[in-house]
Amino acid sequence: MTGSRIVSMGHYQPSRVVTNDDIAQLVDTNDEWIRDRVGIVSRRIADSETVADMAAAAAGKALANSGLTAADIDLVVVATCTSIDRSPNVACRVAAKLGITAPGAFDVNTACSGFGYALGTVDHAIRAGASRNALVIGAEKLSDFTDWTDRSTCIIFADGAGAAVVSATADDEPAGIGPVVWGSAPEKSDAVRIEGWRPYVQQEGQSVFRWATTAIAPLALQACERAGVDPSELAAFVPHQANTRIIDGIAKRLNIPNAIIAKDIVESGNTSAASVPLALSKLVERREVPSGAPVLLFGFGGGLTYAGQVIRCP
Repeated sequence: MTGSRIVSMGHYQPSRVVTNDDIAQLVDTNDEWIRDRVGIVSRRIADSETVADMAAAAAGKALANSGLTAADIDLVVVATCTSIDRSPNVACRVAAKLGITAPGAFDVNTACSGFGYALGTVDHAIRAGASRNALVIGAEKLSDFTDWTDRSTCIIFADGAGAAVVSATADDEPAGIGPVVWGSAPEKSDAVRIEGWRPYVQQEGQSVFRWATTAIAPLALQACERAGVDPSELAAFVPHQANTRIIDGIAKRLNIPNAIIAKDIVESGNTSAASVPLALSKLVERREVPSGAPVLLFGFGGGLTYAGQVIRCP
């Protein structure tokens, strides 16, 4: 067993669309200001759906696209920082909803980098022989933790989920998930936080912006180097959907002229751990990236944490 690969993707977003004009009815802001500052035009906000509901919906689509069945899945990992219930965890709830019997099931909380951490952990589990077929999910309901009177944060966050089915590669098949580059800047942990019993997302925007636009590109290049992929070979770059200015700043430093730059944030807002798999799933669904082409994934944010790897597009 040489490694693992992403077999298929799936995503889910709530049906309710909240535009910038809608936000302007709540706080002193306007469409032009929001577009200029963060690049968001609209976002999806859940009503009755829970984190587990959205996670299961995205995972169900990924499973249906994989050609596998629930009986084939032996590990479920969910990246989230917005589950209100502490036990049972979201992964167990997803397994129950999809009829997956006796899988390993756990949640990962590294906020916006969560999908990269979960994908790296599952890749390691498969390489070690502890799993054969896994579901890796990023799901968030940030609307539960948003102060809708704070114009600096309520314009940014949204809800949704993205999921991948990850399977072991054959002995003669190259790995489809490259080595993960992960880590943190704990001295900056106050920059993005959700704390207390009645928490709201709090963010020091300028601090996060400076860190992301200076620190992330060198780390993303490390992920390319570890995977043996030159940045010029990348077919797509799927970063955390934090802010279009941050995305553009990182992409410029990477010098990736042939890559599609995912900007799902324009229509989906910032969905934390869901943002990378959500954006990737849409690229795959629209067939914008050829199967087998190298794609750089990189999540970063709350903690401050980061995680990324080069994958081969399913």
